Amino acid sequence: MLRKDHLNQLSRPSIVLHWFIALTIIGLLISGIYMEENHAYAVYPWHKSFGILILLFVVLRIFWRIYNGWPEPIGNHARIERIGAKAIHYVLIIASLMMPLSGVLMSGFGGHGLQLFGLELMASNPDPVNPTKVLPIHVAVARNAHQLHGILGNVMIAALILHVLGACKHHFLDKDGTLKRILGRKV
Repeated sequence: MLRKDHLNQLSRPSIVLHWFIALTIIGLLISGIYMEENHAYAVYPWHKSFGILILLFVVLRIFWRIYNGWPEPIGNHARIERIGAKAIHYVLIIASLMMPLSGVLMSGFGGHGLQLFGLELMASNPDPVNPTKVLPIHVAVARNAHQLHGILGNVMIAALILHVLGACKHHFLDKDGTLKRILGRKV
């Protein structure tokens, strides 16, 4: 939310939500790639717990954004730049919601259950013949959620790269204070 005392200053909640979600999602992307490439099963409970946690903050941020609107851009930029920036922001916020949702669906319907730092939210579905394995609750939902989770991970990485490049452009080329604003500094 833009504070009334300084048109270009973002509110503390906007800044905290932005950075908490951004850093957590970057950590989840890194851990997700690591888990997939190294079959690091010991990391999965942490990845899932932080994924569930970030989902709550993303929903809060979406409501915050709906209630407070989008911050006004600083400076005059070409129409194509404004459209591109708005598109990347929408991709990031939608992917931030869909990534943890697809993870929850993948895990839950895959029979693995859901735990939040050891607190069981949904029980796993062990195979009675082989208790070390689980039985999917719904194979198609789990499979589609898994595919979506992977696609969204790649979309998120691309959008984050474009977002960071845009922030660098604002800071180093345009020198318009956009990066300072999201860092909580006066513009």
